[in-house]
Amino acid sequence: MKEYITLTVDGKSVRIEKGSTLLEAARKAGADIPTLCHDERVKPYGACGMCVVECKGSPKLMRSCAIEAADGMEIITESDRINRARRFSLEMLLSDHTGDCKAPCSLACPAGTDCQGYVGLIANGENAQALSVIKGKIPLPASIGRVCPHPCEKKCRRGLVEEPISIAALKAYAADRDLESGNIFMPEVAESTGKKVAIIGGGPGGISAAYYLAIKGHGVTVFDMMPKMGGMLRYGIPQYRLPKEVLDKELALVEKLGVEFRNNIKIGRDISLDTLNQEFDAIIAAPGAWSSTKMRVDGEDAEGVFGGIDFLRSVILGSPVDIGKRVAVCGGGNTAMDACRTAVRLGAEKVYIIYRRTRDEMPADALEIDEAQEEGVDFRFLTNPDKILTQDSKVCGIKLQIMELGEPDASGRRKPVPIEGKFETLEVDSVIMAIGQKPELSGFEELDKTSRGTISADESTFRTNINGIFAIGDATNKGADIAISAIGEAQKSVAVVDSYLRGNIIGYKKPVLVEREINKSDLADREHIARERMRVLPAEERKHSFDEVALGLTDEQARREASRCLECGCLDYYRCKLINYANKYNAEFERFAGQKSPAKKDTGHKYILRDSGKCILCGLCVRVCSQVMGVGAIGLAGRGFTTVVSPEFYKSLGDSQCISCGQCVSLCPTGALVEKVPFQKDVPLREICTATHCTGCAAKCAINVFSNGSSITRCEPANGNIICTYGKFGLSKLANVGRLKVCKSGEETISLERAAEIISEKTACFSPAEIAVTVCENMTDNELEKAAELSQKLGCALVDMGNIDRDISADSCERFEKIFGTDFYIGANREKTVSLGAVDSANIDFSKIKAVISLGGKTPEGNFDFAAVQSANETCDVSLPLALSVECVGTIGEADISPALNPTYSNEEIIDAITAKIK
Repeated sequence: MKEYITLTVDGKSVRIEKGSTLLEAARKAGADIPTLCHDERVKPYGACGMCVVECKGSPKLMRSCAIEAADGMEIITESDRINRARRFSLEMLLSDHTGDCKAPCSLACPAGTDCQGYVGLIANGENAQALSVIKGKIPLPASIGRVCPHPCEKKCRRGLVEEPISIAALKAYAADRDLESGNIFMPEVAESTGKKVAIIGGGPGGISAAYYLAIKGHGVTVFDMMPKMGGMLRYGIPQYRLPKEVLDKELALVEKLGVEFRNNIKIGRDISLDTLNQEFDAIIAAPGAWSSTKMRVDGEDAEGVFGGIDFLRSVILGSPVDIGKRVAVCGGGNTAMDACRTAVRLGAEKVYIIYRRTRDEMPADALEIDEAQEEGVDFRFLTNPDKILTQDSKVCGIKLQIMELGEPDASGRRKPVPIEGKFETLEVDSVIMAIGQKPELSGFEELDKTSRGTISADESTFRTNINGIFAIGDATNKGADIAISAIGEAQKSVAVVDSYLRGNIIGYKKPVLVEREINKSDLADREHIARERMRVLPAEERKHSFDEVALGLTDEQARREASRCLECGCLDYYRCKLINYANKYNAEFERFAGQKSPAKKDTGHKYILRDSGKCILCGLCVRVCSQVMGVGAIGLAGRGFTTVVSPEFYKSLGDSQCISCGQCVSLCPTGALVEKVPFQKDVPLREICTATHCTGCAAKCAINVFSNGSSITRCEPANGNIICTYGKFGLSKLANVGRLKVCKSGEETISLERAAEIISEKTACFSPAEIAVTVCENMTDNELEKAAELSQKLGCALVDMGNIDRDISADSCERFEKIFGTDFYIGANREKTVSLGAVDSANIDFSKIKAVISLGGKTPEGNFDFAAVQSANETCDVSLPLALSVECVGTIGEADISPALNPTYSNEEIIDAITAKIK
């Protein structure tokens, strides 16, 4: 007879079986206690120290996973003392944890774009999913991919081998393919909250804020002073770099979310800030920086002197701009490059760039500099404007101070120092000052300003001095920056504003991430692969036109370029319990900085990748291998600081007694043990979990299938069970190799209901003798029964196509006969045949079969995916979550319906949907 005890957990009375641990009692009470070394399948270990709790009357914290509960105990699971202890444990573990939680390219992106994610997806041919990943951070990727100065590429470690990945070009590639697809990505929008938000400014920051707020269900109206939305993307970037047709397409998608655009409305002139604050529940001010910075030299007020962004805006608006034949552009950034190249296109015969440092210090993108030089721009380095010369109040020349480089300044660049008495004069008709920009804040007088003259906004909450008004972008704090920085601030502010609208404002907190330094010697063994060169218009052709210069990457170039990625970020990032807890408890990564254990990677196993640098010695892999599986392929070796998890004699896991059950991978709380995947690139991504059954054998083990987009990423046993090698590793391989994703006539995808309708419509065109429904022995009994119902409704043959070229097992034969009767047609080469419905299966002539609804197995001509129906002209967005007995897809290219993988639907749901539509 079972005995029970009663104790209290966080003031809640809990009755549990005697012998239970404090952890079991706490979880029964609903307490969320973190663990890194605990699993119900193995004996308690108590190594990580994360599960500590307080017990009334005990001076010490107790490790709840290893302490047996006693009657009358009073347990506390959350307190400052407990949280400090957990944080200390995490910081100790992090002190010897090596690797990169996120790739350095992603960390360098101000918007936190998952560069590794979308680059890897492009390498795998998953362009649509890559676009979905990009749009999670950037709502205007086709535009930003063209103009971003890509700080991500400056941190790309491929640059230590030869050249960085073309990350920005790949972003534009994925976005362009989406815009051309006819099935443009649109995010899911939450149910309306009834809250209204006003965005002031239709530039990249304001539009991004509008996009993500709309997704969260808020009503959004964008107010902008210009005739069209886009801000500096429209009025500060020339057409040859960013065609406005591309920008317009992306802005239209923002409007499609329900965002209202109101143009030609200036704050302070057409509407006041106070009025907006009364009409809306929140305001995000993102007015940008629209005034050019002056050089403070004599003559800069003369006729023929233009501000850089003023000049570009006038050209884009079609306003008359008289620059003459000789132009001097002062500055070294991308705005200066845009101005000088625009001047060339306007017919200037001589265009100079005046820059006070050398080319090495120029902040402009190297490609922009190269292309400007190709177009004939004359670069005058180590010169600085001293005076603008005039005649009759018009520009006639510019006097330049000759400079030399001194010691580095605060920016890290060597400071330019004037050479006393050394000058140069150039004859010019106009001067364009492209040395910076600042906000023009008339109408925002009520908001506090910084010493720079920008809006003062809290760095964490983006709040201004007026309740309900937030501020982001170039008009705030530090001032003008690149577009991707404004987008990054927009993302963060949206989370804050959303929390504010829901009644509990939560400020932005920089996540805890593990990083490491890599040098050239660490990558010395990597193969050198040349960077793909994007096609561009020839200089002599483009300098006379505003046509887009960059012609984009081809599909083949994009795949090859993306395949150069070194996959720096942790493959387990979205599942890692260590980094999740580190952020929850605000652990400091380098609190206990010091020597780390050597990090080694073991790639010798067929299915498993080991990274010792990420191991926290929780012992779960060792214990599950020995205690549950009884194998003991790995163990703890060494003592103290030198302790490691390793097979015997420090061999590769592939050379050990490992039986490839994958239990160690399933239990590992970090990225120390991960699955190898059958893709070009292993991409760490958020996954969708679908509960289903393995089809590897008649046991039909319950499993959880994890997927992203149209790819299965991994399989795990359900409910703490054990599965075999096929269930753990074989399934994802079978499901991802060679599966068709588009129809012959195009790439538009459709729903399960529509797919079933098409199948019904198409099969109605054929006689029963011309139709076949195929099954295979790996299908479950329920699936087979439903397949029989479908074939009977169609009056057609039901064929075990999975066994045409091999004998069916006795067990499967018996199972088929039990379900279908003794006359089931087993295979084309078997003597045992029957008649099902209107078709005598013994006399099936496969040459006359014109429509095949393939639920599994092979046809005489090759392998078929689900619902491969000839003559259909659309493709559906669904498929079996598992590729049943199919290892690869052969000659199914002639089938017109071929679904993209979508594990949301079970096999039975798909068959039911088709059966319901058959008339």
